[in-house]
Amino acid sequence: MSDLSAYTDHFAADNLPRDHELPEFTSDLPELEYPARLNAAVELLDKNIAAGRGEKIAIRTPDGDWTYRELLEKSNQIAHVLVTDMGLQSGNRVLLRSANNPMMVACWFAVLKAGGIVVATMPLLRARDLVPMITKAEVAFALCDARLIEELEKAVLSAPVLNNILTFHGPKDQLEDRMANKSTDFATVDTAAKDVALIAFTSGTTGKPKGTLHFHQDIMSMCHLVGQRLLGITEDDVIIGSPPLAFTFGLGALVGFPFHAGATTVLLEAAAPDLYLEAIARFRATWSFTAPTAYRAMLGNVANYDLSCLKACVSAGEHLPLPTFHAWEEATGLRLIDGIGATELIHIFISAAGDDIRPGATGKPIVGYQACILDKDDKPLPAGNVGRLAVKGPTGCKYLADDRQETYVRNGWNMTGDSYRMDEEGYFWFQARDDDMIVSSGYNIAGPEVEAALMDHAAVAECAVVASPDEARGQIVKAFIKLAPDYSPSDDLITELQNFVKKAIAPYKYPRAIEFSESLPKTETGKIQRFVLRQSEMSSASVKT
Repeated sequence: MSDLSAYTDHFAADNLPRDHELPEFTSDLPELEYPARLNAAVELLDKNIAAGRGEKIAIRTPDGDWTYRELLEKSNQIAHVLVTDMGLQSGNRVLLRSANNPMMVACWFAVLKAGGIVVATMPLLRARDLVPMITKAEVAFALCDARLIEELEKAVLSAPVLNNILTFHGPKDQLEDRMANKSTDFATVDTAAKDVALIAFTSGTTGKPKGTLHFHQDIMSMCHLVGQRLLGITEDDVIIGSPPLAFTFGLGALVGFPFHAGATTVLLEAAAPDLYLEAIARFRATWSFTAPTAYRAMLGNVANYDLSCLKACVSAGEHLPLPTFHAWEEATGLRLIDGIGATELIHIFISAAGDDIRPGATGKPIVGYQACILDKDDKPLPAGNVGRLAVKGPTGCKYLADDRQETYVRNGWNMTGDSYRMDEEGYFWFQARDDDMIVSSGYNIAGPEVEAALMDHAAVAECAVVASPDEARGQIVKAFIKLAPDYSPSDDLITELQNFVKKAIAPYKYPRAIEFSESLPKTETGKIQRFVLRQSEMSSASVKT
């Protein structure tokens, strides 16, 4: 009976994939043998108070600091507001909408304490992005930063199921006002380890977001395997990062890992390159978590800041180009820790740190996970062959009422949608997203390889390479390029870039078409949306025919 759900609202459990649709969950690590009753908020927050860290700074921001005790008390007060003022029942979903700040973290913990399910959303999402999330997850409650309320109010017009909203950080401070008279003690709901704690929506690189369900024990697995085992974060560390907390990369890096270790996290509402570098130096951060594009964007100003406090930097969210790896190491002396993760598996599952890093390789499956390369018939391929990456471990894909579960999970494996090669030593080398493989005149060309070659040219600030339909070759390689300052578009520059790529990689892989652009389409987490460019190319080809 101890593993029975604590929830009175069974929506999440009722919409989990059926048993035969789930991946195989594997791990025999002792730290992952969780008790039947588990609440991630207690594990990550309350236990720090019990360990004597109540007066330690938990969160630092440019506007002030919060101790662990302050965070616990505010989380408890918000939990009371959710239950007594808003009428939250266990198992109800609560949408959170905010930039990275202490109140966002307090709300996140409060929802879990009250037995709710977090549905965190990226700050820059618009009403049309929010509507399908609210509707699919049947979200009736929301805690929203007042500065972001406008788009949420627009969304409610098309998603009336959301009818109970409180704002914070605003002129009315609805949430803060209601918290004021609430007790700072709260009896956390006795959730089961396999009760759903959060519904994380994919960040939209494929256009149509999917809700991924994660249990309380999934959150703790992420902390044990990535924060503790892979990275070795301790209570003496100060963690900084730019990914939104609504992105599971950011949730792990800025909440899960530091709070699991009893460390300090630095939250930035704005993380432009100069602001990020300034914050590293000001708060003496020891760990940095951000995307490859952000590390590259900071390179020009790294020398202007004292980054001697940094002992390690993690890159995830998208493929780390080798030129960025080398440039960051040259500028800082630090080798970027690359990692591949997925919203479906909650966080990183292949990586390497310290002396195990091989420049250009993502790494090996981290402790607790298995990975292999499969061919088109789902048969394992030997080392040296390019195929589809398949992963299994203690976490895995659990889509919310979505037919795409059958595509992502095959024969017990999570199929990440990435093309990889494994070498004889067991290191995994990224080739492309499956959609980024370009077949031109019978040649398979990985778009990221062409991008990496282009990024070595001083004129290229950012680029994205996609397939463009071509009558003669089926497809050709097309590059969309954002130029670096002091460079202007020209036919001569196109020729120069094409010749540059021909000298760097096999000549047949060069971009036969180049288009200069002021900006590239991206998700809020910084991932380039190549599918937008591919769709544009397909549409253009259709118009021409």
